[in-house]
Amino acid sequence: MNDELRRITRDGLWANNIVFSQMIGLCPLLAVTGTATNGLGMGLATACVMVMCSAAVSYGRRLIPAEIRIPIFVVLIAVIVTLVDMMMNAWLHEMHKVLGLFIPLIVTNCAILGRVEAYASRQPVLPATMDGLMMGLGFALALVVLGAAREVLGAGTLFANASLLMGESFTWLETVVLRDYRGFLLMTLPPGGFLMLGFILAGKKMLDRRLARRKESPALALARSAMKST
Repeated sequence: MNDELRRITRDGLWANNIVFSQMIGLCPLLAVTGTATNGLGMGLATACVMVMCSAAVSYGRRLIPAEIRIPIFVVLIAVIVTLVDMMMNAWLHEMHKVLGLFIPLIVTNCAILGRVEAYASRQPVLPATMDGLMMGLGFALALVVLGAAREVLGAGTLFANASLLMGESFTWLETVVLRDYRGFLLMTLPPGGFLMLGFILAGKKMLDRRLARRKESPALALARSAMKST
């Protein structure tokens, strides 16, 4: 079980990340990541939905008829998204106003429905819940990384207005990275999001290749280098 949980953690955060590996959920990714604060808020909301949906589907998987499972999953996701939307409106109202329509649109995020169908509906509650948590945190990580990169290059700040949008306890996140910086307008616009996402994906692929080479056996690495030299 421990090996399975480690695999789930590795897949959710890195190897099978919703954004960096599966390339899905790009609509909210590019729409709300003008700042790291917005990315964090949207990422945590999506993670909460994924955890609750995975746990609920796994718990009731034996009661859900296979013929109508997809409509049931969609209705369940819609109910949970509505609850999360109402809770954010009540307790994180400023963040709720900034994210706006993109919170209800979590219902249409194919990553949630796909993961519920592919994994949670076939696994016990603990692995399914862990999978939903790690996939959700991996998605949140992608939003925060992209939002942070765009915010630093676009405005020279990091987690701007975190205390206003998420509460006074998040004041410590607010940082001015580049003082007297005029900003790079392109990074605050959707085309800048596409460009930055491309750079991040390229960097991840390069890092994956380096890690794969380190795991190769010395004999295999020697044979590969010999083939290249010939």
